[in-house]
Amino acid sequence: MSAQTSGHKTMSVKLIVWRQKGPNEPGRFETHLAKGITEHHSFLEMLDVVNEELIKEGKDPIAFDHDCREGICGTCSTVVNGVPHGGQVRTTLCQLHMRKFKDGDAIYLEPWRARAFPIIRDLVVDRGALDKLIQAAGYVSCHTGGVPDANAIPISKPDSDYAMDAAECIGCGACVAACPNGAAMLFAGAKVSQFAALPQGQVEAPERVAAMIQTMQECGFGNCTNHYECQAACPKGIDVKFIARLNREFLKALFKAKAGSFTPIGE
Repeated sequence: MSAQTSGHKTMSVKLIVWRQKGPNEPGRFETHLAKGITEHHSFLEMLDVVNEELIKEGKDPIAFDHDCREGICGTCSTVVNGVPHGGQVRTTLCQLHMRKFKDGDAIYLEPWRARAFPIIRDLVVDRGALDKLIQAAGYVSCHTGGVPDANAIPISKPDSDYAMDAAECIGCGACVAACPNGAAMLFAGAKVSQFAALPQGQVEAPERVAAMIQTMQECGFGNCTNHYECQAACPKGIDVKFIARLNREFLKALFKAKAGSFTPIGE
């Protein structure tokens, strides 16, 4: 550690950051020094300090995504030292603090790396493909009434807990970035499972999973080969059991399609 500043010990870390001016521009790594950082700085606050210095020097600041900075939205999508969100268990990047690093550490920063997430600038990628999955099937269109009406439907405690566990997914895309195939199966599995366990989701169950699978293919997501990196990188701890549920729901939809119960999209 270096000398104390305002009662807090400070550190300096070397950032090796991916810089890319646009989707069609060549990218490269640049080295920047983050100085005067305390253990109480969050990772994004540390980037703010670096950007303030870059702006003072007349240079372009590092572009990165952020919104709530409270570990809720998952917008802070960056790969730190090869791990989405930095690798701290069930923690988004904004809630990763500099106390996890040491003075003089070298930290590599990259954007999400996936075919379905094209780079916009520096550490910012277009995650609109996840929105397309939700638009395709991540909803219940049947009338369920108001909140009191929905709450009047008897649902077992295990089923409600299961649905809530699936609904905890914040759609940050870390699962896609961590997967060597760039698959969105954990995200899709959570969204399908959320409704599959509830009576309100049964009416459109076959159409939902069929549309989700087809849209994943159209958006360029890869296939799941059970590496389990998605679960390890997820800041909310979404379980791979939801991928298994997605597969079961898809098989059920195939049987119903063969029986003529419904017609899959595109046929």
